[in-house]
Amino acid sequence: EAAAPKAKAKAKAKAKEYDYSGLEQGLRLQAEAEGKYWAAEVVQVSSKKKDTPVKIHWVGYTNASDEWVSGERLRSKALSVKGAKGKASAEGGAKPANMPFAARGMLLVKPKIVPPLDPGFRPLILAKKAYLEAAKDCTSKLDWALIRSDGVGRYTLPVFEEKTKESRASIYLAGVLIQEMIWQRSASELMLAGPPKICKALAAAYSKGGAYEFEVLSMPNVCGHPETPFKVTIKESADELPAAKDTPQICGKDATGCRLAFDLGKSDIKTVAVKDNEVMYSKETEWDVTSEDPDYHYNAIMDAMKLAKECLPKVDAIGGSATGTISADNEATWCDIFPNVKPDVYKAKVVDIFKRIAKDLAGDVPLKVINDGEVTALAAVQKIKHGNVMGISMGSSEGAGYANEDGNLLGWINELCYVKLDLNPKAPTDPWSKGKHRGLSHLYLGQRGATKLAGKAGVDVPDNYKYPHPDMCTIKHEHHAQCLKIIQKAMADPEKAPQVRKIYETVGVYLGYALAQYCEWYRIEHVMILGRVSKGDGGDLMLETAQKVLQEEFPDLPKITFHTADDHFKGVGQCIAAAALPKI
Repeated sequence: EAAAPKAKAKAKAKAKEYDYSGLEQGLRLQAEAEGKYWAAEVVQVSSKKKDTPVKIHWVGYTNASDEWVSGERLRSKALSVKGAKGKASAEGGAKPANMPFAARGMLLVKPKIVPPLDPGFRPLILAKKAYLEAAKDCTSKLDWALIRSDGVGRYTLPVFEEKTKESRASIYLAGVLIQEMIWQRSASELMLAGPPKICKALAAAYSKGGAYEFEVLSMPNVCGHPETPFKVTIKESADELPAAKDTPQICGKDATGCRLAFDLGKSDIKTVAVKDNEVMYSKETEWDVTSEDPDYHYNAIMDAMKLAKECLPKVDAIGGSATGTISADNEATWCDIFPNVKPDVYKAKVVDIFKRIAKDLAGDVPLKVINDGEVTALAAVQKIKHGNVMGISMGSSEGAGYANEDGNLLGWINELCYVKLDLNPKAPTDPWSKGKHRGLSHLYLGQRGATKLAGKAGVDVPDNYKYPHPDMCTIKHEHHAQCLKIIQKAMADPEKAPQVRKIYETVGVYLGYALAQYCEWYRIEHVMILGRVSKGDGGDLMLETAQKVLQEEFPDLPKITFHTADDHFKGVGQCIAAAALPKI
């Protein structure tokens, strides 16, 4: 046997710090020896060997030639240098969770309807279908329960045997589906039951420092008890997990009397004045939610509401909606329209902000504030007079909600903007999860889904409006709002429309596959799309494309009836529905 390649001596240079988390057993790569790169594969990655943490096997040689090497001698797309500049650092800096290479052949499924400006889009729903088909004969099951104050979410996933490479696909997909359920419903605790190694891997992923650290750190705030850490427990049997439970919520749907309402989005404040179900006044006012001073937020909301108040002879009640979690007592438990307010200041000045605004504006009148996604669903119910409705507001981000057959809410938080839609390993990260995740809805179904495509479509926008320019990779929304206006104006120009159409077709593909994904959890018979992205001819094209996706890719799904409204209702429909929330 020929001698295995030997490493060629190199002059010492400043050592780079590598991220080896993408390397796994069996991964093929290239390794340097004698000044050349040779075929090799990963045998083991050890955290205990600091200088040479990767054990490799030289392809074509015996195991006796295996050696431990550093990242400097390796070439692989799965290996990266910590702190290296790129899209992830522009959007938050942290490294997203990686899909194991062993899972990619199974989970990365090309859609039948390819978005024209995003050919790499790989829908989660297709990955789930492919996985369940591949795992249909698996006898092992993984069960989990997500516990929240007024309910429990349950799911069972067939999993591959722990010793197989396919089990990595089981672990990865389970992590993604748990994340999806968490942002649908919220959770203070995750309970697992199933194969021990798979459960342990998921418990590690849902811990500080794990792939889902963002959820682990966010949920205590979302659930209103920041002092209590997110908990993960492993049970011996699925029989030990609590049963599924929901607590439907009944909200007012009649806006009789004189009412004020607000809808607080990431780009603007929408306000309305309603008298006996008739809109007397409506306005959208842009604001900067990134301010660290909650007094800025308070004054901005108050100023907008005072203008609406001038159109009414009196105020009988106030309704409202906002992103995040709102308690039954109208407290802003966790709202991401205050992203930079420090925790102690948030507790002192933000938690009761809605109650202070109502009292200072109109005294002790009835007040009801709910999540913006929930009020989207209620707006849809009021408009179409039907239940089993999903309402999606495509504004600064995705705001979604669902009303059951009785037109009532499920008691879920429906923060679907944090749900993964795209499994493409190169999908964009977002500034809210600080680079921890790729492919979240934030950059697909809100205005960023359109603005990130402006440059690709050839729309004439300023250079700093072209994604991924750093100005487009922060939590600020002003540039995106202005960029969307340019896109909409170009869509109305016959000479520019052919290129701009590709933006709306691409977002329509996103929407179609997202709706199919949502049908796994919600019984959807009707869907209403609201928000500024849905306005105009572009919005109509987007809906047509989404319907095409459902018809051609998911012919077995029960029919979903699409509903639209005039542009005015699309803009302030949520706000009008919010006015009916409090009972007089």
